[in-house]
Amino acid sequence: MSALAKQADRLAPLAAYVLVAVGGLIMLAPFYFMFVFASHSRTEIFSLPPPLFFGDDFLLNVKILTERIPFWRSLGWSLYVALASTALTLLFCSMGGYAFAMFEFRFKKALFLLVMGTMLIPSFLGMIPTFMIMDAFGWIDQPRALYIPGAASAFGIFLMRQFITSAIPKDLVEAARMDGCGELGIYWRIVLPLLKPALGTLGLITFIASWNNFIGPLIVMRSPDMYTLPLALRSMQSPVNTELGAVMAGSAIATLPLLVLFAISSRRLIDGLTAGAVK
Repeated sequence: MSALAKQADRLAPLAAYVLVAVGGLIMLAPFYFMFVFASHSRTEIFSLPPPLFFGDDFLLNVKILTERIPFWRSLGWSLYVALASTALTLLFCSMGGYAFAMFEFRFKKALFLLVMGTMLIPSFLGMIPTFMIMDAFGWIDQPRALYIPGAASAFGIFLMRQFITSAIPKDLVEAARMDGCGELGIYWRIVLPLLKPALGTLGLITFIASWNNFIGPLIVMRSPDMYTLPLALRSMQSPVNTELGAVMAGSAIATLPLLVLFAISSRRLIDGLTAGAVK
């Protein structure tokens, strides 16, 4: 091997690290400026050049935020909807994945393909039908319209099926059946405890998606007192006089729990997504 090739081999890892570091800084820049702008007034944000470091107006922006919208109420609604959506999704998707992985029934493959086929349909195509169904049920302006329709997602069922197929032997389930354990007991006592990595991954993805959901509340929510946090923050924006510092403060408060949650559980997320990829 020539000296030039050896030098290229030594520099390749360094170049990869530099590229990853630059990419990470580019991705973190919007979050940094969001927190910086949350501590400055509207006038300072729109000045040239814009502020690059933290200021002293964060508490003032929070005061403006709570005066303009019911911020803490909206935060509570977002937390309630996200927790309810996560709990229902984990329940129904784990049950669906268990059925597809461990049971044999007629039209099983066709039904599974039908479930997977729903992932090919763009979500915006379901906006009008969703509104019509929620209106027929009388669920307009009700939080249940945000977490019940998506309680059994195709992605969640697929993830659970793949994990159960690769991580839970059928012999274990058959042995429990021979010992007289019912199907609900097998699911609750045997399958669920072994599903913790996949449940953690799906729960994290579902919670973040529900927390950040904007289109869903925009379709079904009408009263400002029932707005979730993304919709409440959007209501503060106007073409004439938007208190951008207050909006950034609300966004920073809403984003901080997600950043902490992701930092704590990122390894579990990666492990759950790659589980079953290689036997």
